[in-house]
Amino acid sequence: MSSPNQPVPFTADDYRARMARAADSAAEAGLAGVLVAPGPDLVHLTGYRPVNTERLTLLVLRAGEDPVLVVPTLEAPDAERAVGSPALTLRDWTDGKDPYAVAAPLLDADGRFGISDNAWAMHLLGLQQFLPGTSYVSLTEALPMLRAVKDAAELERLAAAGAAADATYEEILKVRFSGRKETDVAADLAALLKQFGHSQVDFTVVGSGPNGANPHHEAGDRTIERGDMVVLDFGGLKHGYGSDTSRTVHVGEPTAEEQRVHDIVREAQEAGCRAVRPGIACQEIDRAARAVITEFGYGERFIHRTGHGIGVTTHEPPYMIEGEEQLLVPGMCFSVEPGIYLPGRFGVRIEDIVTVTDDGGRRLNTTARELAVVE
Repeated sequence: MSSPNQPVPFTADDYRARMARAADSAAEAGLAGVLVAPGPDLVHLTGYRPVNTERLTLLVLRAGEDPVLVVPTLEAPDAERAVGSPALTLRDWTDGKDPYAVAAPLLDADGRFGISDNAWAMHLLGLQQFLPGTSYVSLTEALPMLRAVKDAAELERLAAAGAAADATYEEILKVRFSGRKETDVAADLAALLKQFGHSQVDFTVVGSGPNGANPHHEAGDRTIERGDMVVLDFGGLKHGYGSDTSRTVHVGEPTAEEQRVHDIVREAQEAGCRAVRPGIACQEIDRAARAVITEFGYGERFIHRTGHGIGVTTHEPPYMIEGEEQLLVPGMCFSVEPGIYLPGRFGVRIEDIVTVTDDGGRRLNTTARELAVVE
């Protein structure tokens, strides 16, 4: 049994299967293996979440070989407590010893390896110095689908995070906007995300009036006024998986132009969500949303991609952007978030997380997308 407050726990077998898929995918891509540093890849593959420091921690995955995690001796007890630890072998090293002497025998001396994007340069250079015949490529480039397709337990967590973000939006509509600073509303959003079960708040964008024309505006000291359009974009992690939703509200009644621009974005977002189905390229989602905005003459004011993947981080592959030919697969989760930004005046963005199903797509955010009027 599970609930939004108690999801189905991952098991050592879940992590064993993920590591095996990663190793097999690397082999299919012509790589000798995968090297995983502390960060989201390691959490996804093993359930272990150490701090990334100058001490080498490295998961080595190779097809046909048992997974090995190289860890500092003082951190080995923590690694042993990770849920995925029964599915791998630990190799520890002590301070004063060369950690690369422990890691090197696990690698082909002339192999090409995929390595975590966030691996420290000093660790990569240490491996290269010990094994000058090796070469490396980032995992985002070599294996962009490593974390892209979610299983049922991951989808449950993403749905719970989405529901918590939706509950946050429903509550924020009840607070006063006019006469308060953007930072005040941002603090309300963060508190509500925590109230509804988020362990981590990653962002609380509150872009009022002209600040809304900056898609990633950080909430500032601007006082929100009646007549302002306000872009809200917020999310973080619940049960280790991400939420990310955007809605645009108006303080008092909108003008006809403001309502029209919002309606165009809402139609574009609907078109992007409607286009989701297995077997089509990621770029088709971008094309579907962008076509609507372009048709109404605002094409040059839609200045970012239509979406990004989400999972153990709030931004990850795949990306819904022109030129991305990766095909959609059931279990993928990503945002659909078109926008129009009018410099010096206002912006509008509407965003839902969508998961690909066997025959289409399902939104994980369900709050109303109409322009809400707040006080």
